[in-house]
Amino acid sequence: MTELQALWAALVLYVLAGSLAIFGAVLRRQPERTVLILLVAGLALHTAAIVLRWERLGHGPVITMFEILSSNIWSLLLVYALAYWRIPAIRATAAVVMPILFVMMGWLLMTSPTEGHLPATYHTVWLYIHIGFGKVFLGAVLVAVGISGVVLLRGTGYGGKRFARLPDDSRLDELAYRFMALGLIFESLMLVAGAIWAQDAWGRYWAWDPLETWAFITWLTLAFALHLRFTLKIRPRTGAVMIVAVFVLAFLTFFGVPFISTAPHKGAV
Repeated sequence: MTELQALWAALVLYVLAGSLAIFGAVLRRQPERTVLILLVAGLALHTAAIVLRWERLGHGPVITMFEILSSNIWSLLLVYALAYWRIPAIRATAAVVMPILFVMMGWLLMTSPTEGHLPATYHTVWLYIHIGFGKVFLGAVLVAVGISGVVLLRGTGYGGKRFARLPDDSRLDELAYRFMALGLIFESLMLVAGAIWAQDAWGRYWAWDPLETWAFITWLTLAFALHLRFTLKIRPRTGAVMIVAVFVLAFLTFFGVPFISTAPHKGAV
């Protein structure tokens, strides 16, 4: 029970941090230090929960949907917390990012924390390299989504004044696409590492199974969004919509395809 108690405590701290960020945006006050402290404390407890489960089961959080959701919430918040700490200009985006993570936390609470069996094909370091690159990719795109959400909200009567103190839309757009470019690098590395793992596990680098296919479609969509941004000089709001579309596609690839895939490479056992 210790690992579950640490996880639930971490989720409570995450919810407190997100709630403060949302109320701060509504009231035009930014309790940035408190939000960061709560995020860091939550990450510390969450790390302890993952480590305790890893030691007990003898494998990382890569098997069941409970483990996959837990580890992705952890990695997304780790990437976002680092960006929040290092780039003060984006701290107000927590009001956009945290509700997205609340959805994942609610989903986590509805899944069973039962144990899963580690397939023989998962006994390779390339699995963890592949997954690690994927987590950085999704985290970078999440930061970009938070920035894009602010750009889109500022185009409405509701968000114009509440996010007025942030840099202008052009500056935010540039920053968001820097994170998208980082995401493209790490998704490319994810695909390469995944191909190496697939060769080691199943004797082929690529087989166009559902998860591989949709991961490649996500890569193409991300590359296309970056190409449009830098060649056509589109407006920040249009760029923001494209970023949100890429994130939705990536999210469905990570957490939707495993439910319908029947291939060996299905993402959740």
